[in-house]
Amino acid sequence: MTPEENKKFMNDFIEKVINKKNLDAANELVSEDFIEEVPFPGQGPGREGLKFVLNSMFTGFSDMIWTIDEQIAEGEKVVTRFTWTGTHQGEFMGIPATGKKVEVWGVVIDVVRNGLFSESRMIMDSVGLLQQLGVMP
Repeated sequence: MTPEENKKFMNDFIEKVINKKNLDAANELVSEDFIEEVPFPGQGPGREGLKFVLNSMFTGFSDMIWTIDEQIAEGEKVVTRFTWTGTHQGEFMGIPATGKKVEVWGVVIDVVRNGLFSESRMIMDSVGLLQQLGVMP
């Protein structure tokens, strides 16, 4: 796949899996042996580990929407600067629902290999998220 095709692939992943909250779509788009370079707490290996994290986010922020702010691709790597917004309506990582609206920025380096989402390394403003939820000064 070309870098432009890889960008489109990752855009489709964000829309189909994250914004539509369709974990079943991940079965078609994510490699079974997916690698998360910086796993979230409690994240297991592979595609199922990614689905666990996404489900945790969907539980905590059922109205979560990701927006792509900027994207660059080279070879099989796609770098995306994103913002996600949502309302904390359910438990998330042990934090009970606060009802607070959040806006979180991040950058992710994803790898599309053999037509599948294969690897990811995400940097997200976790401190800002915790501050917005009121659990960290």
